[in-house]
Amino acid sequence: MEHIEYDLLYKVNSPADLKQLSIEQLPQYCRELRQYIIEECSKNPGHLASSLGTIELTVAIHYVYDTPADKLVWDVGHQAYAHKIITGRRDEFPTNRKLGGISGFPRMAESEYDSFGAGHSSTSISAAYGLAKAAELQGEDNHVVAVIGDGAMTGGLAFEGLNNAGEKKKGKLLVIFNDNEMAIDEATGALEGYLARMSSSPLYNNFKRGLWRILAHVPPVLRFCQKAGNAVKQGLLQNSNLFESLNFRYFGQLDGHDVVELVRMIAALKDIDEPKLLHVRTTKGKGYTPAEDNQAVWHAPGRFNPETGERIPSINSAARYQDVFGETLLELARKNDKIVGVTPAMPSGCSMSVMMREIPERCFDVGIAEGHAVTFSAGLAAGGMHPVCNIYSSFMQRAYDNVIHDVALQNLPVTFCLDRGGLVGEDGATHHGVFDLAYFACIPNMIVAAPMNESELRNMLYTAINTPSPYSIRYPRGCGAGVEWRGATFESIPTGKGRKIKDGEDLAILTIGHVGNAAAEAIKHVEESEKITIAHYDLRFAKPLDEELLHEVGKKFSKVITIEDGVLRGGVGEAVVSFLNANGYNTKVTKLGIEDNFIEHGTLEQLHAICGFDIAGIENKIKELTR
Repeated sequence: MEHIEYDLLYKVNSPADLKQLSIEQLPQYCRELRQYIIEECSKNPGHLASSLGTIELTVAIHYVYDTPADKLVWDVGHQAYAHKIITGRRDEFPTNRKLGGISGFPRMAESEYDSFGAGHSSTSISAAYGLAKAAELQGEDNHVVAVIGDGAMTGGLAFEGLNNAGEKKKGKLLVIFNDNEMAIDEATGALEGYLARMSSSPLYNNFKRGLWRILAHVPPVLRFCQKAGNAVKQGLLQNSNLFESLNFRYFGQLDGHDVVELVRMIAALKDIDEPKLLHVRTTKGKGYTPAEDNQAVWHAPGRFNPETGERIPSINSAARYQDVFGETLLELARKNDKIVGVTPAMPSGCSMSVMMREIPERCFDVGIAEGHAVTFSAGLAAGGMHPVCNIYSSFMQRAYDNVIHDVALQNLPVTFCLDRGGLVGEDGATHHGVFDLAYFACIPNMIVAAPMNESELRNMLYTAINTPSPYSIRYPRGCGAGVEWRGATFESIPTGKGRKIKDGEDLAILTIGHVGNAAAEAIKHVEESEKITIAHYDLRFAKPLDEELLHEVGKKFSKVITIEDGVLRGGVGEAVVSFLNANGYNTKVTKLGIEDNFIEHGTLEQLHAICGFDIAGIENKIKELTR
């Protein structure tokens, strides 16, 4: 990577400072901003490629608009690092995603420039329209800008926002459509094909480019076009544009890395008093060759050498749970032609890409559309297939109604694999998958399971495929427990049956999922230092609970600890307490998990310690209850 001197970077501490630069200085500032983000992300990992792709666009928006009075809404927020640096957080940027530092996503509580929090996709247009309408109702004259990518535009909520906002003929809303042909992986679906046809239409684009140049440089013509409305455009293009059909004035496509042209165009559009959409083409990872060449990997590459682009691998040698899922799914699909895979734009993130490479005709990336992923899976199941629908736990919240009405109510055999179950670390509150044990356990017909290690995940997936009802398997982000699993014989796990890992006399610990490994380590430490023995039970299932196991615990132990990497309200611990109380056991149950609050970002080790179910926290709780 070629290094340049920071002549402008440290002169800009706010959008007001940015406006003091001449338009000719903006390309240099963008180069410095890009280098700074690369250097910082190489040491403190984050979402790199997305932010590199929107640097010029971010600079142009803040250069033209009067933020924070004018509102800027980012979709998802992966691409907002330049925005954070321009808006007074440059010196805090090294704390990005660290405990106590700034968030990796826009967050209203963090800055007045973050007009709306974002962590999930496709929300920007709806939120921006709400902000615009609120300003109008209160007699305010501010503008609102929403930035949304082509991947996020596949989400149904984006179209709901366009449909509603386009109904109003006047307004100070600008939607900037950042088209880079990518979500995390390559964008898919009919919309992507439509955008490709738009970009390859010489007649359409020559006409539009000529119109932009006139609008940007000749204000009298701009005013004439505002009065003339869409008549000429519609006559020439015969309403062939999707966005124009939804009553958005469409302008595109513009080079999203030409900051000077972006400034001129956005300044011209600012004065058009009706909903409008600017279509820009960008390159994810722009300006850093390794990120441009492998955009999916460099979406969030971890630590790397900025000079060579060499990524620094993790020292953990255990397999990642997502890879156990991906390889096991392929192994099962080879033997059973009814198995199909469904994912909402996360094939590499959940490792369904493993099956996609070998059996692409039975894998479906449906775009960022979680609700559709679930109902599509329900249709596949109703048609005689067995779909395995892999959605991150936090994202599954968006499809909850579909799970209840389209899958569970009809008792269809859909296997849900919830990746990133539990705390996820640096992505923070928007991405922690801490609610699924509670929100799935209350759904009739739903089986809710969580493996403690790689072998159990493998066998649970095998069991689920052979179960004629909805089945949910949740597992965490990251590596497993180091248990051998490849090539092992599949074993069916009886539904609702837990297992006793070890017996004991003084206390019983009941765990579910991967957190059981921390509990096992804590038990080992305490038994070595204290004169007590502790029983450890792996529940395996949040629903149905193993009643035989719980009767054994209730009869033998007066003190019990439950541990779950999920919310305590409505969680497994509460279900255990309810069972023991209903059956007359005089057992004191201490529940470890996530209290009734949102957990911020930090390393997993830090967050587990804060919540009290890291190894040290479990040890302390055992000693407290047994002394």
